[in-house]
Amino acid sequence: MGRKRKLTAAEKQAKKERQKKYKWIFINGKQVRVKREPTIDGIPVDQFIRENADPAWLHQNEMWEYIETDSSENSLSLHGQIRHNSESLLFGKLKLSSFQTH
Repeated sequence: MGRKRKLTAAEKQAKKERQKKYKWIFINGKQVRVKREPTIDGIPVDQFIRENADPAWLHQNEMWEYIETDSSENSLSLHGQIRHNSESLLFGKLKLSSFQTH
């Protein structure tokens, strides 16, 4: 019986790149090679964005569904304060917080 030949360094490198780019799954009982989902540091891109993006970046990229609003940090709140150049302004009971001009 013949043995399998060893892969050359170039073939090993090509195999390694192929394995990074594709994965094997079963579809209708057949094994199929499909592209892997893009990742950042081994984390899927969507999860990485949810964990690390700030609200300004999410807003700029129209990803509003990922913006988490906390009742203590709402931009519109009752009984909040408006900060405008270190001055506090009050507009009835409805106040805006974190309003600053540059």
